[in-house]
Amino acid sequence: MNYSPDPVRAEGPAAVTEGTPDGPTVLVLDPTGLAKHEGLPATWRDKTSQWQVVWCRLPSDGGLTQADDLLSDPPAAAVHVVASGPFADGALRLAEKHSGALRSLLLVDPAADQFVPPGDGEIADRHWEDDHRERIDALAKSGVPVRVVAHSTGGAEDRIPAPLPLGHPDVVAGVERAIAELENTH
Repeated sequence: MNYSPDPVRAEGPAAVTEGTPDGPTVLVLDPTGLAKHEGLPATWRDKTSQWQVVWCRLPSDGGLTQADDLLSDPPAAAVHVVASGPFADGALRLAEKHSGALRSLLLVDPAADQFVPPGDGEIADRHWEDDHRERIDALAKSGVPVRVVAHSTGGAEDRIPAPLPLGHPDVVAGVERAIAELENTH
């Protein structure tokens, strides 16, 4: 983990769970601690009729433990893990540990644990994937595809440097596309 939790972001619940248990579970590993006020970011709320979203706030004490506990005793439905750059390596480790419980690992700006110049998010993420190819291929062989679902473009829509926040509309759209593709092939 190459992130430093902000003490203000650490306040609030370790995890927020919303949505239907009838659909896939989307386990969000959030290194920035969104959902501080015990509710999902607004961009995720309309997905709760299709998915059960478990938003683990990593700056909060117990956020990663909640994720590990869920994956140790997974729900019957598929579990898709979503993580962003500062926790991409940690998400890979968690997926390797619990590969039997996961349907996929969906990443946002995985290269953003290092400086990524504005507009170079996609190129940096491809290099990150190349650098982690052996681990990604091993997870795929065990039935857990790893996909990068959103990149920082550095444009006006991003408004901030990489990584895109997990509440960003492009992230939600990328997660939705990936889950639809994966659920239709399984």
